Amino acid sequence: MGAGIGYGVAPLAALLLVGACIPGGDRPEPRRYPDYNESQSGDTYERHRLDEGVQQLPSAPPAWQARPVTADARSIGATIYIVRSGDTLRGIADRTGSGSEAIARANGMRPPYLIRPGQQLEIPAGRYHLVRAGETGIAIARAYGIDWSRIIAANDLSEPYVLRVGMRVLIPSASSGKASIEERAAAFRLDVDDILTGGEPALAAHQRPARPAPSSGRVLPSNAAIAEPARLRGAFAWPVHGRLVGRFGPGASGEKNNGIKIAVPVDTPILAAADGVVAYAGDEIAALGGLVILKHGDGWTTVYGHASQLLVQRGQAVKKGQTVAMSGDSGFADRPELHFEMRKGRTPVDPLGQLPGP
Repeated sequence: MGAGIGYGVAPLAALLLVGACIPGGDRPEPRRYPDYNESQSGDTYERHRLDEGVQQLPSAPPAWQARPVTADARSIGATIYIVRSGDTLRGIADRTGSGSEAIARANGMRPPYLIRPGQQLEIPAGRYHLVRAGETGIAIARAYGIDWSRIIAANDLSEPYVLRVGMRVLIPSASSGKASIEERAAAFRLDVDDILTGGEPALAAHQRPARPAPSSGRVLPSNAAIAEPARLRGAFAWPVHGRLVGRFGPGASGEKNNGIKIAVPVDTPILAAADGVVAYAGDEIAALGGLVILKHGDGWTTVYGHASQLLVQRGQAVKKGQTVAMSGDSGFADRPELHFEMRKGRTPVDPLGQLPGP
């Protein structure tokens, strides 16, 4: 249930002009976040909508919703395969029902994965899911009721974590035993790491990721894997200026905080900390509410949570200092604030060590 894009901060006339450029037809009611103005009175604040009557551009559903996965993994036993003339590792995987990557790992093979006639290859046992076009790691994990991080570990996946159409992914055993499709879906919980490592659709052979869109007016399809910047350009900047109310690391009660929290008035513009591309804009992580995730290159990612309005689309290119959302108190926020994370690869990094001093 991806979020619609809020444009409560732009003049109404300009928005109506933009809306007139969008192809007609019946559209579903766009999803809006609760947007507030703040009127201090002790510890309370008055809430009312900022975007009443403002048209919002439609957003494509997340790829893991647009392309659900059928849990039809094939279980095979361990065998020994004798390589024949003309064999390829992919062909052996297709013939045995295993994954070519799994076979390579089991036999200590390294790129370019050369094999020779007469060679004995160990075919590892397991449940293997055949990846189809448009499928994502998140959708695969959800279909089997398995944490995506377990699938990453079982298959030794690494950056950029984009699956390939036709590859067979080893599915670890579910700890909860047999469960219905509905039960597996209900048990699945999405987090930032899932989106970063399992949110992009599988690529077909020789297919390249799509180039980022120049603005939110062009919505890239859900089945398009998005190319991210190769290199980080420049230094990071603060996304907002406010009072630091939550620090990186474990809290007083033992909870883990992968970022910092900055108290700011509702409807404060949230700015991109560096040039990048939007990897996610939505609200599927309940604790973080309205959420934008940007990828910047060199493995760097920034995360912006508790937003009231999202002003960008997945796959959109953004510039440092560009407004990507408006602040709010959505999700499990204690007050109007911004939850801000920085990650290098999959590892959360303290933003205070990367941002300029006050």
